[in-house]
Amino acid sequence: MDALAGLLEGPRARGAFMIRACFEPPWAIRVEDRAPLTVMLMIRGTAWILPDTGERSEMGVPPAEGWGRVRLAPGDLAIARGPDPYTCADDPGTTPQALILPGQECRYPDGRSLNGSMDLGVRTWGDRLDGSAVMLIGTYPMQGEISGRLLDALPPLITLTSDVWQCPLTPLLLEEVVRDEPGQEVVLDRLLDLLVIAALRAWFSRPDAEAPAWYRALADPVVGRVLRLVQDDPAHPWTVASLAAKAGVSRAALARRFTDLVGEPPMSYLTGWRLALAADRLRTSDDTIAAIARQVGYGSAFALSSAFKRVYGVSPQEHRTRVA
Repeated sequence: MDALAGLLEGPRARGAFMIRACFEPPWAIRVEDRAPLTVMLMIRGTAWILPDTGERSEMGVPPAEGWGRVRLAPGDLAIARGPDPYTCADDPGTTPQALILPGQECRYPDGRSLNGSMDLGVRTWGDRLDGSAVMLIGTYPMQGEISGRLLDALPPLITLTSDVWQCPLTPLLLEEVVRDEPGQEVVLDRLLDLLVIAALRAWFSRPDAEAPAWYRALADPVVGRVLRLVQDDPAHPWTVASLAAKAGVSRAALARRFTDLVGEPPMSYLTGWRLALAADRLRTSDDTIAAIARQVGYGSAFALSSAFKRVYGVSPQEHRTRVA
């Protein structure tokens, strides 16, 4: 598993929120759901994505930093990294008519519940079914430790215009999002995973992309091989010497090159990867701590517990209880 695959492997989407949003101007929706990752694909019409630039929001969330307003045209895609709030609107000057809170709770700006007044059908939401603006929106409601490590390297907002990348999944997404059949949530989860991975891969591959260190390092013939080794088999008793031998370089050369490209030494990266895997498995499986320890490369539950508490500040059992 490489780092980009790990972005959604830990965990993959489960019960993700996906809708088709249909609006007729003027319209504006303020998003304060604190979701770790939201994808917006413009199907018809245009929309603006506006970060907070003023005072704190009603939820007490500080303004977003590092990105400005973005206009989406048909075929354009945006990925917003939470938890900062933002507004989607037909025009930057339009006042929000609805507020999206954690758990996809929908309210009027004055706090009153919408009570389904904007529901337009199966996974369809807005003010007019035949509206001139249509957008597909997919939201990951939970964040795992692996995805957290990698999402931290992403900017607050990623955009891909249709002249740079044309989404191959658009027709299938439009067809599947409005289906109401058994197992449909699983279908949409996997489609959302595919959409995000394809979009991030295209974004990182742009000539002017400022890809994070872990992504650039994957292209290095030495460090990229080492990264894949530890990600594919974290349970193996890796040492700097064994990794250097696999990469065909000396221990000193590997340590220096790995640290320069990734930003931390090989064994430090391996420890972080193992503990991130353990944290996610504690949340998503019923395996014993001893079993998880073996799966991620620790010889005993005690060894995992010691390392886990040193990094996370709590024991594996306490972590499992907190996220249950």
